[in-house]
Amino acid sequence: MSYALLDAARVAKAAKTSLDVLKAVNESSEAHQRKTIMVERIAALAHAASESPKNDGVTLTSEEFWLISLNW
Repeated sequence: MSYALLDAARVAKAAKTSLDVLKAVNESSEAHQRKTIMVERIAALAHAASESPKNDGVTLTSEEFWLISLNW
């Protein structure tokens, strides 16, 4: 599994857009719910990291990045 350190503000923005898209879809499958929860988690972590004094960024796995990359 690969990891990348990314700008937290950009990740938070992309995750929010991804979350908006996921919530707009009329889907109730377990896979959709899992994706939504994962993106919510990414958004919360990225938002917190972007507001931290150091703002070192946020580290995502390749899978996490893939979930939000269409909105990058």
